Amino acid sequence: MTQNINVNIKSEVAYKKPEWLRKKLNPSAQIEMENLLKGVGGLHTICQEAKCPNISECFSNKNATFLILGNICTRRCTYCNVTTGMPNMVDESEIKKVTTSVLSLGLKFVVITSPARDDLKDGGAEQFYKVTRDIIEKSPETKVEILIPDFKGSEDSLKRVIESGATIIGHNIETVPSLYRIRRNGTYGRSLEVLRKLKELGGEKVKTKSALMVGLGETEDEMIAVFQDLLTVGCKFLSIGQYLAPSGDFEKVVEFVKPEQFEKYEKIAYSMGFEFVKASPYARSSYMAHHYLNMASAL
Repeated sequence: MTQNINVNIKSEVAYKKPEWLRKKLNPSAQIEMENLLKGVGGLHTICQEAKCPNISECFSNKNATFLILGNICTRRCTYCNVTTGMPNMVDESEIKKVTTSVLSLGLKFVVITSPARDDLKDGGAEQFYKVTRDIIEKSPETKVEILIPDFKGSEDSLKRVIESGATIIGHNIETVPSLYRIRRNGTYGRSLEVLRKLKELGGEKVKTKSALMVGLGETEDEMIAVFQDLLTVGCKFLSIGQYLAPSGDFEKVVEFVKPEQFEKYEKIAYSMGFEFVKASPYARSSYMAHHYLNMASAL
């Protein structure tokens, strides 16, 4: 069982990564992919904005999670590196830009996400719909996963993204209830309700997915309770990864969870009824997304 440690404690663990977190980077692949993205108008990816540790690996395989609706978030979560402020107006041209990138890169699996856009009445749901539909219509063999904010719980917005035809709709629960202070303007209950409504409104045609960070001070018992909550609302795809602070200005890492604990979480989650689980130090909600998409298509 992981130890419950006060998340405000500063210790050496927050500054020195263990051996299993020293991932080899491939800068040349990253530069190549970034140049390709610039060639279609400078699209944003969450890989870049969130300083994802898997960026070199994913970019070297020409996999990317596109960030639509700009790169400015209306919320200020204390674990996330995406810029906070007042976003620009919705850019309709990014619909074509994303599809052009998908076609030019020959992508078969695409993940679309966005920052929280609380300034928009629908939270950005219509743009998710348009981007997803355009990809599916112009590249029918491409499977699309969308990773959505909570849309403040709007049922109309959730209905719209369901209508997009995405194979998987994800919404990240992020952490256990006792640590939800790190998620500004979001609540644990609302995130669970979003996942519940997606299944209720979408039925069997919608596969839902969520992700959890560890290393913030959560206990094993708290994690298992979240697993059960997710299953109760019909979410059966799960990703679990180590939280890494983007810089010293963000929430501190309390614990570097060992690989064997990730293995344990994965076994527990499968035994409880999840259909697909990826649990490892470098797992992120969009990491190895094609494995989830393949599984969703097979079910």
